[in-house]
Amino acid sequence: MTHRALALLQLDSPSLILDVGCGSGLSGEILSAVSPTDGGPHAWVGMDISASMLDIALQREVEGDLLLGDIGQGIPFRPGSFDAAISISAIQWLCNAESNETDPQGRLSRFFNGLYASLRRGGRAVCQFYPKNEAQRTMISNAAIKAGFGAGILEDDPGTKNAKFYLVLTVGGGEVQRDITSVVKDMHDVDVQDARRGSKFAGKKGERKGSKAWVKLKKAQMEKRGKVVKASSK
Repeated sequence: MTHRALALLQLDSPSLILDVGCGSGLSGEILSAVSPTDGGPHAWVGMDISASMLDIALQREVEGDLLLGDIGQGIPFRPGSFDAAISISAIQWLCNAESNETDPQGRLSRFFNGLYASLRRGGRAVCQFYPKNEAQRTMISNAAIKAGFGAGILEDDPGTKNAKFYLVLTVGGGEVQRDITSVVKDMHDVDVQDARRGSKFAGKKGERKGSKAWVKLKKAQMEKRGKVVKASSK
């Protein structure tokens, strides 16, 4: 699964990667072992809520730096710290409500907002996860979209017991387009969701703000409300 996530990241040079829910560092070892011909090796920082798992990673003398923390409380790194991020079988746990005071949507929001900020412009993240149902899948992807990511879900082995979901995320700016359709081009079983939330350049029905079509639409709306509208110039 880590190799699949790496392929979706499409990194062509050594990068600094955040491993979310790194556990004992198994994914990190793969990141460190990527050959120069494949764009590696990559440096990485692992974050996990389990002190015992991080202790195992230390005993195994992994090459990455390790941080004990709850991703549901946010990602505590400076803006633009990482080139990319991966997460293997972790983010679905953010949906669990362990008490009446636990808000899954709030935890997802803090996580994705923190992740978005920690990635450089043009960066990518791939989160492999196991949603319990369609509602949980939608809640996770919507939280990523609200944080500002371009988001799409890739499903491997759909309809089988071995089905795996990969949330592919992009950050606007840099050399990478915000629209992830370029990332998952020619891939099967890809569900792309638009993350362009209320862009200041977009009006209703997709008209560009300030364009003649947009102005015409706004005037029509005002006329319906009984307001006096200046005649359009020819």
